Amino acid sequence: MGILTYILLVVGFILLIKGAGYFVDGASAIAGKLHISPMIVGLTIVSLGTSAPEAVVSIIAALEGNGDMVIGNVIGSNIINISLMLGITVLVSPIIVQKDTQIREIPYSLIAAVLVLIFMSDRLLFSAEASAIGRIDGIILLAGIALFLYYTFVKARRTRESTMDDEAKAAGNDSSWTKNIALFVIGLAGIVFGGDLVVDSASSIALSLGMSQALVGLTIVAIGTSLPELTTSVSAAMKGEADMAFGNLIGSNIFNIMFVLGLSAVISPLGVSGSLFTDVWVLIFISAVLMIIALWKNQLSRITGGILVSMYIIYLVYIIIRG
Repeated sequence: MGILTYILLVVGFILLIKGAGYFVDGASAIAGKLHISPMIVGLTIVSLGTSAPEAVVSIIAALEGNGDMVIGNVIGSNIINISLMLGITVLVSPIIVQKDTQIREIPYSLIAAVLVLIFMSDRLLFSAEASAIGRIDGIILLAGIALFLYYTFVKARRTRESTMDDEAKAAGNDSSWTKNIALFVIGLAGIVFGGDLVVDSASSIALSLGMSQALVGLTIVAIGTSLPELTTSVSAAMKGEADMAFGNLIGSNIFNIMFVLGLSAVISPLGVSGSLFTDVWVLIFISAVLMIIALWKNQLSRITGGILVSMYIIYLVYIIIRG
């Protein structure tokens, strides 16, 4: 491993940061032109786009029969999304949580995490075979994402005018479709390629320093594939699109489990090691804490952001000690 690896790491970060800026600008303008609220765009288009790195890494790992890498990547990314990534985003700009998000999107994200635990445990409960997430489990998860998308699009149609963000509408009306779509596509390409460079180079550096594959999956790969969510959400928050930022992170968590994990399991049943059960419980706990705070306070303040970031730091120290 030479200096080129470190250069590629820096280039990857640059692509991520610049790509996120273009991506948010394009998505915000498109939302205005379509008269769709930024929250809906964040829950669907933006979250699907920023989940692309997790999808690519997980599908490749599934084809290679590495179930631990798939599940570790998805669970690790989701823990990072709603602790470190959301925490940093809220520190940049506090978020008022909409009623629908309190009672639907956040609980749906929690239910998705619980489903992973159930699917990981069912074979252990009913047989002596090793734990695995099978193809039937994957089909159920894919049905879950189809249901979520249907609900989201129905919600978008009902709130097309009433929840439209005036600033996004103005931005959309002041620019052409060609420019908006070009910004969106160029930004997404920068995010995907930048994330790939960061993951590959950072993983090479970590492995050369003696880190295990499992630890690399839960830390370097998970953080690397979550960088699109971070850069996109922070950029959106700084541009006054806090709803899009929050929708992006919650939507990404739902897509990661329902779509990425579901599709990977359909491609090839995923074997699960015992250590990952603890990580799933951590995801469920943090998701439950987020839901309680959102229902109790109706907003995510900077204090909440500090709590979420602190929870991730504690978790990171734990998995490093665990090895």
